[in-house]
Amino acid sequence: MLNQLDKLDITILIFLIILIPTAGITASLRKKSAENYFMAGRTLRWWTVAGSIFGTNISVSHLIGMLGIGFSIGFAQSAYELLAIPAMLLLAYIFIPAYRKIKIFTLSQFLGRRYNESAMVVYTILMLILILVQMIAAFYIGSRTLMLLFNGTTFQITYLQGIGIIGAITCLLTVFGGMESVVVTDNIQSVMMLFAGIIVAVATFLQPEIHGITGLLHLDRGVPLAQQKMHLYLPSNHPDLPWSGVFTGLITLNLFYWTTNQYVVQRALAAKTDTEAKLGIIASGFLKLCIPFMSIATGVAAAYIFKHRMGSNLKILPDDAFMHLIETVVPSGYGLKGFILAGLTAATFSSVDSMMNSATTLLTMDVYKKYLNKTALDKQLVRFGRGSVFAMIAITAGFALLTYDPASAGNFFLSVSSRGAYFTPGIVVVFFLGIIWKKSNPKAAVITMISAPFISVFFEMSYNHFLSHIPEVASLFGTRLNFLHRVWLTFLGCILLQTVVSLYFNKKRGMHDQSESDTVFAIKPKIAWIEIAIFSFAVFFSTLGIYLNLVPIIVICWLMAIITFSLFIYNYKKITPKWSVLDLIKNDLLYAGILSALTVWILYYFV
Repeated sequence: MLNQLDKLDITILIFLIILIPTAGITASLRKKSAENYFMAGRTLRWWTVAGSIFGTNISVSHLIGMLGIGFSIGFAQSAYELLAIPAMLLLAYIFIPAYRKIKIFTLSQFLGRRYNESAMVVYTILMLILILVQMIAAFYIGSRTLMLLFNGTTFQITYLQGIGIIGAITCLLTVFGGMESVVVTDNIQSVMMLFAGIIVAVATFLQPEIHGITGLLHLDRGVPLAQQKMHLYLPSNHPDLPWSGVFTGLITLNLFYWTTNQYVVQRALAAKTDTEAKLGIIASGFLKLCIPFMSIATGVAAAYIFKHRMGSNLKILPDDAFMHLIETVVPSGYGLKGFILAGLTAATFSSVDSMMNSATTLLTMDVYKKYLNKTALDKQLVRFGRGSVFAMIAITAGFALLTYDPASAGNFFLSVSSRGAYFTPGIVVVFFLGIIWKKSNPKAAVITMISAPFISVFFEMSYNHFLSHIPEVASLFGTRLNFLHRVWLTFLGCILLQTVVSLYFNKKRGMHDQSESDTVFAIKPKIAWIEIAIFSFAVFFSTLGIYLNLVPIIVICWLMAIITFSLFIYNYKKITPKWSVLDLIKNDLLYAGILSALTVWILYYFV
């Protein structure tokens, strides 16, 4: 593709690629204490928290992988982004106050103090496994992207060389600067990724076959219902994204990712204050709402463009659709392609360096300092953290070579989600019950986290080998158990297991078997039950109205958005008797209400 770039493209590409490591190296020059190296000194402002969270979350898999899913499956993939918003708000208002109260480096430290040392160790092991899975996948899609970028040029690289390049730059960004360097580069990468995605989206929607988002919707409604792609909800027996799995298993996955996942939560833990952390999380939520339109809907538009121009000759793999789209819709001569390629390159590194920093934090604080050198000085902790970066890169690069095929035709994003989902339900249950239920027992927590993958396999095998042979069941949920359904069943099984085992051990000991006093860890979050009840009734009746075709969808969209926003304002007035408009503008609940209202509007409009 570089043979299509002019001098301006190449100049912009080289400048922006050099900018990222330069900024990271500059941030690394200051002498690092352990808190500076692993937590950026806990001084992050809300905008840097937002940029770092977004850069950590939105990687090349979103720009390329999600566009590929929009291209092959449709807008339903947007549920991943939209249903992240409730989980992000739970992080801001329930979990962050609990985590920051005890100034922890890692979430395993929270479990260690809330439950016991065994719970801490199990979480650390599971998180390292999950981070490794994610990093291996990031190496794969990143190297594959670099291969496509240089394909057909004198600089053409192999899959192995691509992995080597990613590993080398990740070392440069992570080893010396730690989290401070990662946060700086995350924010730069976030801006680059956003602009790259917006350029491609705008160029795509301006194509004569599409005529903007309204044109895409009109075009989509003109084909048979079975072929339409701009719907959020697919049948419950859909093999990839069934609506029944979206509102069960996907919510569970989002709860894990946004509330109990070390490499995301660590950004909020490093904020200067609780308020800065909340505002940063909310701001990153607004950025998340760009993805359904910037990436996924653009993928749907690409499918129509390619179908119109190529017809039956359309033979483009989902993960390759992005690159073909750039070649098709982005004009030359303006430096746009160079900027887009720089954005893709930034996206290649944005999640890898963040995951690497969190993995080394876990290894250093939960393994090295806890078991290998309890009296380690800051200098020793930083040295161990830097050394572990090299080891992690060697391991993940090796597995990326052995476990992924660069010519794969599958949907990479869904594959990665499915692999990690065997472990996550147990972690979610242990954290949630640990915060809201005083009687949640340490031994039960350990048993639940260890048992989760076995429970997952049990439900998967039971369905695939027995239940799927019942015609009524297969017609509802498919011939094989979708991984989102599996996650939800495992989540329910883990809740039951944690509850029963906790009650058993508590009764046996005649006490809660807590490792710390209830006054410190028996956190009682202020849950707005009245607002939740009102919202639940509104959802029920609005959904019924859509199902019975009693009210136009656009009316329900606005009605539900207004109700959602009003509940946040009501809650603010309830907890702040003396308030003014100026006070409200300064309060995070206003922006949380706007974010939630936008999310609800989209969830209803694309039904």
